[in-house]
Amino acid sequence: MNAVASNTSPAKRLEHYLHDNIPLVQHMQIQVVSYDEHELVLSAPLAANINHTQTAFGGSLAALTTLACWGSLWLLLNPEADTHIVVNESHLHYLRPVTDTLTAHCKLPAAETCRRFVDTLQRRGKARIKMSAIVEQDGETCVEFSGTFVAFRDENR
Repeated sequence: MNAVASNTSPAKRLEHYLHDNIPLVQHMQIQVVSYDEHELVLSAPLAANINHTQTAFGGSLAALTTLACWGSLWLLLNPEADTHIVVNESHLHYLRPVTDTLTAHCKLPAAETCRRFVDTLQRRGKARIKMSAIVEQDGETCVEFSGTFVAFRDENR
């Protein structure tokens, strides 16, 4: 893994981490568009994620929304080497085809929910949280993702 300067923005640190550790991210050409403490936005070009009907491939939409939620948690936890985040369960609703850049938006849950998640992880070494993301195009929701994620400490490290 390439070292990223500590003065780099959280969004850039996440982008580097994803590209260095998840080969699919490189193939999909995923980029972190924006991040603040409330929302993470990821994008990927249609050309790298196109299907036989010239719309976005469903698997790419699933991966992008999952990564938006996962990335939001990674940024929330700013995990050390002994913390892992995994998706435990997920559901997708494909509402309309995506015919342009794939853009996923993940808003963090309420501050109290995030605080309880972090506190539980610190106390018990494991915590779960429900997350959601959407893919929009031209102001319309095309994909809705919801999932449960688990964060845990690797006690072997």
